[in-house]
Amino acid sequence: MYKTPLGDLPIDQEATGKFELMDLQVDEAEHSMEMHLPYLVKVFNGYTVKIVPILVCSLSAESEATYGQLLAKYVDYPTNFFSLSSDFCHWGARFKYTSFDRKHGAIYEAIEEMDKMGMKLIETGDPDAFKQYLTETQNTICGRHPISVFLHMLKNCSTKIKIGFLQYEQSSQCTSMRDSSVSYASAAQDCELMLPAYFH
Repeated sequence: MYKTPLGDLPIDQEATGKFELMDLQVDEAEHSMEMHLPYLVKVFNGYTVKIVPILVCSLSAESEATYGQLLAKYVDYPTNFFSLSSDFCHWGARFKYTSFDRKHGAIYEAIEEMDKMGMKLIETGDPDAFKQYLTETQNTICGRHPISVFLHMLKNCSTKIKIGFLQYEQSSQCTSMRDSSVSYASAAQDCELMLPAYFH
């Protein structure tokens, strides 16, 4: 059971697969799920739900494809909901990433251009194109591995899913090499389709 200030979420203990259990220390150190759970409690208020928390670490491209294939069948259940958590670009010396293309203008404008290129590729649902983008830009998207797994899920499921980005923001607008920022984007499944999916 996950307890949040807004209510509790039971864990589906019957879910199995090629997974390892998180130990308590790993669970407590990982904050992305902790940030999402209160929102899920709010969204599903009044409904009986169980959650299957999955922590995706640094995976090889082959493992991303394997787990995407393994989980794809769950996309085809109309009662299932997938929530992924990721920031986008972490820019600045403290993140060891200060690359930017000056042709796009100020640093923050170049960051936005790079992030939005990745967002468009995610919207296509093509995991290979997204992987190529990451190789070329080295964009510091912290949830790149779960995003890649999810794209492989969409590629291998029977249900047609279209993801669209809704909002994009940066924590600050970088104009000099001394600055730093983190980008944030949110996306959801097309409202006309059956299966909900959400990224933040």
